[in-house]
Amino acid sequence: MPELRDPAAAAAHLSTLDKQELVRIILDDAKNWLAHDGLWFQAVEGAHGMEAAIAADRAAWERFTVIEARRIMERLGLAPGGGIPALLECLNHRLYARLNSQEVVEATEERAVFAMRDCRVQSARKRKGLPDFPCKNVGLVEYAEFARAVDPRIRTRCITCPPDAHSEDTWCAWEFTLGT
Repeated sequence: MPELRDPAAAAAHLSTLDKQELVRIILDDAKNWLAHDGLWFQAVEGAHGMEAAIAADRAAWERFTVIEARRIMERLGLAPGGGIPALLECLNHRLYARLNSQEVVEATEERAVFAMRDCRVQSARKRKGLPDFPCKNVGLVEYAEFARAVDPRIRTRCITCPPDAHSEDTWCAWEFTLGT
């Protein structure tokens, strides 16, 4: 393997790999990103408590989700203002979309309902006998800002998200509506 000293060399190396290897890298990178996110959160929680960790997480997601949305839109050649169809396309390209099972339950030009069927973080907590992670306060910012970055007219409403009660087949669900 060549030594990768700069982004151009790394990109050149990636261009030599076959599709299967690139898919493995993408999935591994998504897992690494999520592991870092979780470890970062646990470090803040350990040092400052759950409330402070959630506040810091919320602040980070408020900014990251906009960056993620804009980069996805740029990669896909989408301009802001694409409405619900653009939002649904962008949701499919988020890092965690490669790790979690998600579904668009309803979709029209003016409204969509998006459900997280299996959340890697919540499923891991469940396997370890831990309570649901109360991610609603973070999710409210994350989904609203992501949707607003795709189209400022989109309004976001939480249908359910821990610590809310939820069904066995849905960790969280969000409604997106196109306003004027």
